[in-house]
Amino acid sequence: MKKLILIDGNAILHRAYHALPPLTNKEGIVVNAVYGFFSMFLKIIEDQKPDFIVVCFDKKAPTFRKELFVGYQAKRPKMSDDLVPQIKFVHDILREAKVEIFEVDGYEADDLIGTISVQAVEGKLDGGVEVFIVSGDRDLLQLVNDRVKVIAPITGLTNMVIFDEASVLQKYKIKSSQMVDYKALVGDPSDNYPGVAGIGPKTASELINQYGNLENIYKNLEEIKEKNPNLALKLAQDAESAGLAQKLAGVVLNAPITLDIEKSGMKYFNRDGLIREFEEFGFRSLLGRLGIKVKPEIKTIENKEPKKDEPEQMELL
Repeated sequence: MKKLILIDGNAILHRAYHALPPLTNKEGIVVNAVYGFFSMFLKIIEDQKPDFIVVCFDKKAPTFRKELFVGYQAKRPKMSDDLVPQIKFVHDILREAKVEIFEVDGYEADDLIGTISVQAVEGKLDGGVEVFIVSGDRDLLQLVNDRVKVIAPITGLTNMVIFDEASVLQKYKIKSSQMVDYKALVGDPSDNYPGVAGIGPKTASELINQYGNLENIYKNLEEIKEKNPNLALKLAQDAESAGLAQKLAGVVLNAPITLDIEKSGMKYFNRDGLIREFEEFGFRSLLGRLGIKVKPEIKTIENKEPKKDEPEQMELL
């Protein structure tokens, strides 16, 4: 099968920003997130050798999830001032390299990735398509199936793990298709929405394994009450929160976009354009990975370790 790489642009940018010290180009502009993003970008191409590649981004406009729950992502800190311009830099470099970009008002990158993954798998390309999603966002594990996998950074920018159906089951004790119901029960502090108070990962996975999904859990509330009255009370009291969390956690599979997979082909990848941009930014080591030698222009302006408690994602300004 052909291989499509789908990159969660914002997730990787945020990870890169916090994984690297503040690096500046010759004009003194901080570009650590740009450097880190393309370091991972090149590693993915080197390791996976894709036939197609697409990058998806969030946009500033509120999503439908904000309409469902006004507190959605409300506790995310504002994006750092020196990260904001780096988003445009990454867009500009990707365009010079002829890499397909998708971003749509009202939808998160997750929704675009979900939609594209479905369209790619259901497409009529000879031999079929296998999709690899690159993201640290565990919400996307719900998309994993026999044709879709998630490549997730574990530490820094180079240590990654591939989640397939078996590894999702091993880590979370549930099927990838049950991830939305799992999050409906446990909630998501990073996105600031509750599930059922007092239910943690262990209890959630046990309930889902026994009853299959959220709907069946609530259909069998009387049976649960007979075995564990306290658990049944928690479920009953927070039934509305669980239903809301289920809607917020679900990745949209029919966002208003259409993938023309041929346009995302690596045959259109403009290596020369990427080289020109790397030369402009002074990314010596990245140029070296492309077989180009130049003098270094990047310098570390402050040699510090990234803060361990800094979030990997922030609210878009």
